[in-house]
Order: sequence, then C-alpha cells, then structure tokens
Amino acid sequence: MKKNKLIAIFTNNDDDIYCFRKELIEEIIENGYDMLVSCPYGEKFELMQDIDYIYDDPVIDRRGTNIAADIKLFIHYFKLLKKYRPAAVLTYTVKPNIYCGIAAHILRIPVISNVTGFGSVIRENGIVQKIVMLLFKLTFRRSKCVMFQNETNKKLAEKLHLVKGESVLIPGSGVNTERYPLQAYPEGGDGITGETVVFNYMGRVMYDKGVNDFIKAAEIIRKDYPKTVFNMLGFIEPTEDYYSDLLDDLGEKGIVHYLGSQKDIKPFVAASHATIHPSAYGEGMSNVLLESASSGRPNITTDNPGCFETVKSNITGYIYHAGDIVELCNCIKRFLALPNDQRKQMGQKGREYMENNFSRKIVTSVYLDKINEICLRGNNSERI
Repeated sequence: MKKNKLIAIFTNNDDDIYCFRKELIEEIIENGYDMLVSCPYGEKFELMQDIDYIYDDPVIDRRGTNIAADIKLFIHYFKLLKKYRPAAVLTYTVKPNIYCGIAAHILRIPVISNVTGFGSVIRENGIVQKIVMLLFKLTFRRSKCVMFQNETNKKLAEKLHLVKGESVLIPGSGVNTERYPLQAYPEGGDGITGETVVFNYMGRVMYDKGVNDFIKAAEIIRKDYPKTVFNMLGFIEPTEDYYSDLLDDLGEKGIVHYLGSQKDIKPFVAASHATIHPSAYGEGMSNVLLESASSGRPNITTDNPGCFETVKSNITGYIYHAGDIVELCNCIKRFLALPNDQRKQMGQKGREYMENNFSRKIVTSVYLDKINEICLRGNNSERI
C-alpha cells in the first residue's frame, strides 16, 4: 500500500500550533498528506487529540544563546528529518527556521520558511544580530519559498539579501473568523460616571511588547476616568519575571488587573470595549489584533509593522506612534468620548475588515498551493 506523503511543521510553542496552525494542519491532512508536528509540549496539545499526526517533543530554549544547547537541537532536527524524510518542511520562529532549515537543506528536503516577525533580533546590536542574520541568510536563500507576514519584513529581508528565491506576502497567520465570532458589544459609559469601560492588553508580558506603556497609560487615564478598567492577559516572559511583583502591586492599587495566561480569551474579549496593543516588538502580524477585531472589538495600536496593517485608522480603531504615551492616552480619551453605539460600529467594521482581508482560509490556501506545487515538482533542493 502506497504511503501518503509527509509534511512537517516545526515551531517553538504550543500556542503557535493550536492557536495559529491548527486549521492548516487539518487542511493538509484533509488533502491526503500525513503530518509531523515538532514543538515543545504544552497544554494546548490536549486540545488537538482528535487530530492524527506524528508528534515530536524537542528541547528549545527560545531566547537562550547557549551554543551547546543549540547544537543539540540541530542534531535532534537532523536525526528526525533523516528518519521521516518529509516531502516538505514548514518552519516557524527563529531557532526552528535556522536549525531545522539548515538540517533540511543538507538532507535535500524542501523548506518553506516563515518569517513571523524578526522579534527581538531587530533590537539587538553587534555580534548577536550579525550572527542571527547570517544564519537566516544561510537557510532562507536555500528555501523553496519564504513567507512574510508584513511588507516591512519582506523589504528588509530583500535589502539584506536574505532571500534568493521565491518570497510570498501573506496576511499573517490569518484569523479563524468562526473560532472568533462577532461578540455582542457590552454596555459602556464615559469612564467617569455610570458604566465602566474595559481595555485589555493580551500577549506576552515583556518590555518590547509595550507593557510599560500600557501600565503608564492606565495610571494616567484612571486619574481622570476612574470608571475605566485595564486588564492584562498573558504569561510573563521568564527572562522578565520582575513584572510579577510589579503587577501584584498594580492590582492591589486597582490600576492594572493581571489575569494571567488564559486557555480561552474569548470571554475576556467579550467583556471588553477595546484592545490596546502598544507593541514596538518585531511583529509578523499581530494575532492578538486579528482576533480582537474578528470579535468586533476596536483596536488601539502602534504604527509598528505587523500592528498598523490590522487597523483602518479612525474607522476600526486608532494608530499612534510606538512609545508615545501622550499620544496613546489621547487615543484612549478619543475612544472614551465616543457614544457606545459608535464604539460598537467601529468594532463591526473591524470584523468586516478581517473577513475580507485576514481570513485564515486565505492563508491556508496559499500554503496548500505551495505544498502541492513542491510535492508535484519533486525534491530538487540543493545541498549546502
């Protein structure tokens, strides 16, 4: 009996698999392929037990620079790829992109590399950034295709000559508009009297994501608008665990309510009036903003690549210059000055924008076309 061709996905976090790649995995399997998923174990895998795939649990220090650990990861990837010989490999995030990508090139396995943002690499200086960019070049230039989630990253990669072959711009990971349906909009007041107005920050708690700006804005706004509520959802980045004590103190003062990491953000989005995403991070395309808009919530975010593309300025939300707390506060005040019906309309227009431009069906279709093309064309990758 002839075996199905195997497609492999490599990434570094279970959120990345369940929240952003689940529909892609299902679509690939439905089209007659087998699946290999390589990603450190996390609780989100418990939500994927109805999907039939081969699972690999690598050890990845996402933000570490231990050379010995990275060599072990490369060897792990090489042995895994040699054992299963997938017809094509999709790599996401920095270390899988680099180490899995290089291992696959050596074994002449076609690679679709994915730039989901350059992350903290862009903010690095000196030798670390140079080494990472050199490794990106080593793998991206030999990939069958490199997928970019925003035009800024694509142009940067072209400027640095990181890509030699085909490159494709996709609307981020897309958003499953069925998983994130339009939510009923809550009643709300002016932030001073009557009904409260709730703002959410959702994402990793780390400096580059603009957490400090969110906190400062909450402190400023709540002085004049005591009926505003500022929530923060997401796990604290281990390298920045000093936020734990700070958030405890802010919670006691009623300034920011830290709600931790949540398996399902939908109830918290439903209870909110808007999402604030103050990121200056090297985003690909902010999934937080896509999911928020799909749920019918206006977004207040920065002019950072991967953020501003998700908002139609003054129509579905507000865009301000990253790091400008005064401008952020002005955006919040403009939002608070709106009648609640206008806030609701803003959220509905954001939902329409997602359906027309950022549906996950658009993204999975692009991937499947590329996978089919590679598998029909055959494995013609060159060795490094």
